[in-house]
Amino acid sequence: MNATRWVILCCAYGASLLSTAILGFPTRSVSWQQWGGLALSWAILGVVAGFVVPRFWRMSPRLPIWIAAGLVGALAVSHLQLRVPQMARNDLSLLVPQLEGLATVRGQILNMPTLNRKQNVRFLLAAETVNDRAISGKVYVTVPLLQGTGLVPRQGITIRGILYQPKPAAHPGAFDFQGFLARQGVFSGLKGYSVESLTEAPWGWWQIRSRIIRAQVRWLGSPTGQLVSSIVLGRRAVDLPDDIREAFIQAGLAHVLAASGFHVSLLLGVILSLTRSLAGGTRLWIGMVALSIYVGLTGVQASVMRAAIMGCGALVGLATERKVKPLGLLLLAATLLLLCNPLWIWDLGFQLSFLATLGLMVTTPRIVEKLDWLPPTIATLIAVPLAASLWTLPLLLYVFNTVATYSIPTNILTTPLISAISLGGMVSALVALIFPLAGSAIAWLLYYPAQILIAIVQFFTHLPGHSWAVGKIELWQLFLVYGAIFLIWQLKHVRRYWGGILLFCILLIIAPIYYNHLTRVQITVLPTQPLPAIVLEDRGKVSLINSGDEDTVRYTVLPFLRNRGINSLHFAIDSQYDLQQGWLSIFEDLKVKTFFAIPERQKSGIKDTKGAKYQPLKAGQTIKLGSALTLKVMHTSPSVFQVKTQEGQWLLVDWQTPQPENPDRTIQSVPIAQSEILLWSGETLKPEWLKTIQPKVVITASEKTVPNPQKQIQLYATERNGSVQWQLGKGFEANIETTDLNNSIP
Repeated sequence: MNATRWVILCCAYGASLLSTAILGFPTRSVSWQQWGGLALSWAILGVVAGFVVPRFWRMSPRLPIWIAAGLVGALAVSHLQLRVPQMARNDLSLLVPQLEGLATVRGQILNMPTLNRKQNVRFLLAAETVNDRAISGKVYVTVPLLQGTGLVPRQGITIRGILYQPKPAAHPGAFDFQGFLARQGVFSGLKGYSVESLTEAPWGWWQIRSRIIRAQVRWLGSPTGQLVSSIVLGRRAVDLPDDIREAFIQAGLAHVLAASGFHVSLLLGVILSLTRSLAGGTRLWIGMVALSIYVGLTGVQASVMRAAIMGCGALVGLATERKVKPLGLLLLAATLLLLCNPLWIWDLGFQLSFLATLGLMVTTPRIVEKLDWLPPTIATLIAVPLAASLWTLPLLLYVFNTVATYSIPTNILTTPLISAISLGGMVSALVALIFPLAGSAIAWLLYYPAQILIAIVQFFTHLPGHSWAVGKIELWQLFLVYGAIFLIWQLKHVRRYWGGILLFCILLIIAPIYYNHLTRVQITVLPTQPLPAIVLEDRGKVSLINSGDEDTVRYTVLPFLRNRGINSLHFAIDSQYDLQQGWLSIFEDLKVKTFFAIPERQKSGIKDTKGAKYQPLKAGQTIKLGSALTLKVMHTSPSVFQVKTQEGQWLLVDWQTPQPENPDRTIQSVPIAQSEILLWSGETLKPEWLKTIQPKVVITASEKTVPNPQKQIQLYATERNGSVQWQLGKGFEANIETTDLNNSIP
C-alpha cells in the first residue's frame, strides 16, 4: 500500500473522531442511536467518495480504498463510544444522595497530589469502600494542606469527609467541573477533613521528580525554583504559585509551563550532539532511553507523547540513514496516540500540540522567506511564534474567548531566555539525580535569567489591554477558519490571496459577535452569593450591579463577560452593605466609565477606581442604562432598584444586612409599583409582600426562599438553575433547565 492510501486512512480516522462534535460531544451526553447514525454516515460517505473523488482527482485511489476509509471512520466513532467513561453499577456517585453527613472512604491514590487555588491538596482516589460498604469508582478529593502533606500515588488511605456531586457550568463561560471530571471517569467529589494512611509510600516516578524539584528550589528559592522546575517538567508535576502561573497564561506563554515538543527537541538535540561520534544504533538506544525517562518524569501527557513518538521516528531514520518526512511522522504520531486513546482528540493539550507543530513545519519556512531582509537568526526568532500562533489562535479563541494582545512580542523576547533556562534546568535535573547539591549549584546559575523572564512577563501583563475578550465563537466559525488556513497551505493559486483570506477569517469571527453585542438587550442574573451579580446589556452599553468578592469576580463575573466579548462597562453599580474588594479586580481587567456606590460605604471602601468616575447612589435617582433599559433607585438601605424594560418592570430587592427593624413597614414604605419580575436577595419571601408586588416571575438564590410553590408565578432559583437571562423578544432562559423548579407560588 503506497503512502497516499495510508494518509487517506489515517485522515479518515482522525476526521471521524473530530466529527463527533456534530453530536455535541464531549460537552453533552450522546445516545447510542446518534453514535450509530454517525458511524453509518461515515460508511456511506466512504462509498460516495469512491465514486465522486476520482472524477476530480486523477491520481485518486480506487473504490476499495475509499470504502475502507469509510469503514475506518465508522470504526473510529464506535471505538470512541466504547472508550467514553461510563458509571459502574456500584459507583460511589450513585450513593451520594443516600449518604448524609460525614462518610468514610477507603481507597488508593491515583495521581500525584497537588495544590489548588485555595491551598488545599487535591487528587484522584480509586474508591474501594464507603462506610465499610464495598463500592467502585474514582473520586475527586480535596483535603486541608496539613492533612494532605506527604501523600503520594498508589498509597492506600482512609478519608473522612463529605461526598458531593460535581456541578455543571452554572453560566456561559464558566468552567464545566462536572464534564471535566466525567471525561476522566470521575462522577463524585469528596471534601475531606481527616486522612489516615494505610500503606507505606511505594516507589514511583514521583520520587525522582521530588528529588529534582527540591534540588532546584534549594538555592533558587520560591517561586524561581518552582518556575525552573515547571519549565523542565511541566506544571502538572510542580506546585507553581497561582500568581506566576496566571501571569504566564495571560501573557500567552502557557506553553512554556507545559512539557512539550520544544523540550523534547532540545533534549534530543543535546543528546545527538554529545553522541555524534557513536554508531547510529548506539545513538538510537541512548535517545530512546532518554525519551522514556523524560516521558516518565513529566507523566503520560498527549503533547509529550506526540513529541516522543516523533523523536523516536527521527532517531530511527537517523540510525537507518533514511530520510524522514516530518508531516508523515506527525500524522503517524497522531494516529498512534488516538488508537491508544481516542478521547485525546478532545484534549486541548493534544490539539494545541499538533496544530503548533503543523504550523512550525508548513508556515515557518514561508515566513522566513518573507523576512529574508533580516539576519537568519532574527527572522527565525520572529517566524516561529508567528507560525505557531496562526495555527493555534482560532482554537484558543474558541476555548477561552480571549486573546493575549502582546503574545507574539512576548514570545519573541522570551524565547532565548526560555531556551537557556530549559537547557540549564535539564542539566541541573540530571546532575541532581546523582549529586543534589551540585544540581542546586547549577540551578543557581539560572536565577537571573528566570528573574528577567518573570519581569518581562509581568511587564506585558500590566500593560493596558493586555487581554482582549472576543466573545463566544461557534463551532462552524472555527471549522471555516481552519478550512481557509488549510486552503492557503495546500493550494498555490489560493496562497496568493492569503492577506484577503486572513482578513475574511478575522471578520468571520468578529462580525457576528459585535453585531449581537450592538443589537442585544439582555439582563443576566449570575449565580453568585450572597448577592446576585446582574449584567445588563443594552445595545452596546453594559452595566454591572454587584461584583462579589475576588473569587466571585475571577470564577463567575469575568468569565461571563469574556464569553460575551465585553471589555468595558458603561456603569458599575454597588448595592452591597460592605463594599466588596472584587471591584478592584473589575477595575484592573475592565475599563469602567462610571461607578455608583452609596456614599457612606464608599468612604471606607475602594479609594482607587482606576479612572472610573465616582457617583453617589441616592434614593430617587434615575440612571438611563441605554435606549431600552432604565434603572431607578427606590431605596438604599436595603437597596431596592427598579429596572424598566420595553416588556415590563423588574424589581431588584437586596434584602441583606443590615436588616431593617421592621421589615414589613420598610417594604410598605418604599414606593414600589407592581412589577412583572421580582429579583429577591434575602431570607424567606412573605406571601403578603408578593401580593403587593404581584410578580409573574420570581428569581431568587434558592427555592427555599419561596415557601409552598404552586402554579401562578414562574420561579427560577440560581442555586439549581445557574444563571438566568432575559432577552428582549425571547423571554427567560435558565442555563441549567429543570422541570421540577419552574413552578409557581400562590
